[in-house]
Parts: sequence; C-alpha cells; structure tokens
Amino acid sequence: MARHRERHLSHRTGWLRASVLGANDGIISTASLILGVAASDASHSAILTAGVAGLSAGALAMGMGEYISVSSQRDTERADIAKEVWELENVPERELAELTAIYMEKGLDRELAHDVAVQLTEKDALRIHLIEELGITEETIAKPLQAAWSSMASFALGALLPLLAAAFAPSGARIAVTLVVAVLALLALGLAGAKAGGAHPVRPTMRVVVGGIIAMAITMAIGKIFGAAVG
Repeated sequence: MARHRERHLSHRTGWLRASVLGANDGIISTASLILGVAASDASHSAILTAGVAGLSAGALAMGMGEYISVSSQRDTERADIAKEVWELENVPERELAELTAIYMEKGLDRELAHDVAVQLTEKDALRIHLIEELGITEETIAKPLQAAWSSMASFALGALLPLLAAAFAPSGARIAVTLVVAVLALLALGLAGAKAGGAHPVRPTMRVVVGGIIAMAITMAIGKIFGAAVG
C-alpha cells in the first residue's frame, strides 16, 4: 500500500522560529531606537547613525546568540545520541524492554508491544529509540548554522524598513512615518509567520503588533524624557 503523505508544517519550526524572532527584533529594536533618539530632538545624522548602529549590532548579536544557544541544544542532543548508541551496543536487552514499555504506555498489550519493539529494532534501532525516547528526528534536530543565518538575515531585513523610513521621511514627519512603517512591517510579519506556521492569523498578528507598539511607545517616552532632561 502506498504511503499517504499529509502536509505537516512542523519541519519548519527551526528556521521559522529564528526568522520570525529575528525580523520581529529587527523591526522593534531599530524602530524603537530611531524613535527614541528622534523624540529627544536629535539631529537627522544622529538618528541615522543610531539606526545603522542598531541594525549592525543587532544582526550580529542575533546571529551569534542563536548560534550559541542552538549549539548548546545540539551538544545536549549529541550527548543523548552517544548515550543511546552505547546502550544499544552494550545493553540491548534493557533497551528493548524500555521500548516495549513505551509502547505499552501507548496502549498496546505486552506481547504486541514486544513484537513491535523487536521488529522496529531490527530495522533501525537507533532511529526508533531516538524518536520514541528522546523525540529527536531529522526534522527537529538542532541546526545552529541554519538558526544563526535565518535570525541574522531576518533581523537585518526587518531593521532596514524603519531605517529607510527615517532616512527618507520629511523632517517634520519622521517620527510618524517611521512609526507607521514599523507597525505595517509588524503586521506583515505577523501574517506571514502565521501563514508559514499554518496558524490562524489573528492571534499571532495581534501579539506581534501590540507588543511592538508597546515597546516603541515606552522607548519614545524615555527618549523624550531624557532629551528634555539633558536639554
């Protein structure tokens, strides 16, 4: 019988999480930085310098942070895999009993659970133990480089939007234009992320937009207060 292939989206989890996080941070942090500096009545050059610095530093920090954190996860997975390999080579009977117990917990009787465990172990013992015991598959295993590049590139692209808005907006409307562009970018990000993840768009989109507006509003207030205090 031919295998029925269903369209699932869990294989996108790694790069999608990193991309959405990176773009969200890029938009919010850069827009907040630009708006905060602009609210302090800084010059146009100072605003753009802050924006470029925020984009560069943020993208590099995001990429490195993702690489380090996901590498730590990968190290843990490798240690678990090595442990599983050792156990299969040295105590295969115990591993077979463990796999049998897992299938019994899923509802199979002891005899059937043992038969299933034996058949699956004969085919690819390591793979089935990684899936059943650790939840590790080819799709879910940590990929540090993929996460790093996804988050770094998406941060830079997200940050570029409010930076361009601030660069080309008229001086009297710089704050308003940057704010509108940032909100629209967050709206598009929320919709794109929801679609890529197969989720209903309303809740994730509202989460992204409302969170971003709050962050930008607080930063603008701080910039205004600091600018007035320095002035």
